[in-house]
Amino acid sequence: MSREICIYQEFLTDAHRAAIRSAADQAGLIPHFFTLDQFEEARECLQHCEVLYAHSVKLLRAAPASLKWYCCSFAGVDPYCKDPSVFANPDCMLTNSNGYGVTIAEHVVMVTLMLLRRMPEYEAVVRDRKWTNQLPIRSIRDNEFTLLGTGNIGSNVAERLRGMGAAKITGLSRSGQAVSGFDAVYPISRLDEILPSAKILIMSLPGTAETVHILDRARIALLPRDAYVINVGRGTAIEQMPLIEALNEGRLAGAALDVMDPEPLPPDHPLWSAKNLILTPHVSGNMTLGYTCDVNVEMFCADLLRYGQGKLPQNLVDRTRGY
Repeated sequence: MSREICIYQEFLTDAHRAAIRSAADQAGLIPHFFTLDQFEEARECLQHCEVLYAHSVKLLRAAPASLKWYCCSFAGVDPYCKDPSVFANPDCMLTNSNGYGVTIAEHVVMVTLMLLRRMPEYEAVVRDRKWTNQLPIRSIRDNEFTLLGTGNIGSNVAERLRGMGAAKITGLSRSGQAVSGFDAVYPISRLDEILPSAKILIMSLPGTAETVHILDRARIALLPRDAYVINVGRGTAIEQMPLIEALNEGRLAGAALDVMDPEPLPPDHPLWSAKNLILTPHVSGNMTLGYTCDVNVEMFCADLLRYGQGKLPQNLVDRTRGY
């Protein structure tokens, strides 16, 4: 009996498909490709496949108990970890892609510069057709950064900030283990101690029970008035109303959110009108950069070769931890 793969993706090029076919052939599997407007065809094919490469809770729910490996093409896998019932096979392996570091890091640099150079305020000046150009600005050079999350995203952010002259980069992670590119890394348990001296707080945490509202009202109050908050991880990591209040009352210098809760953000949500806030609709790490797509496929192909050799995938997710 043939061993088959169901591939349900919207971003694949001819080169990507060729690379997957080559890896699948070496692994002894047959790939079947479907676009997002071919859900029913993908669902039917999936019934006799042992591997699924997609990002679709709905399609995964339709998978048979014989599915052995689900490769999620997104970095965030919280929808699959929070609800075990999405897997008909409780032993089905889950992998993700952590290849978003470059594009998300570039987004972080962009919004950091926009905040430091007072772009939200200058946009208001221009909108009112005024000519004010003497707002004090700050630089990445000689500045200090606190990164809540030191994984692929955090490490890429640290590398770019260092290249632009950052004076000090402090990391916080679950383990507190040293990471290349950081001046120091502390366990998240020391967050309350670190926040009062944070100048620019950059958050790239996964969505887990431990990270929900990790930046809550009490911790927002610990931040200096001239601090900036940037979140590219999960919207649930920030308690949003206290953040809005701090921005509107001038108790924070500004913020940039690429993720929020809920998504999409309702048209009447108070985040839209908060002061000195840069909002982007979850664009920092999607599949719009060709390089990100290339890395995504490369990671899947590498794990596919390991799978064909009877080895565990390199990007295996611990579903109990959520990452």
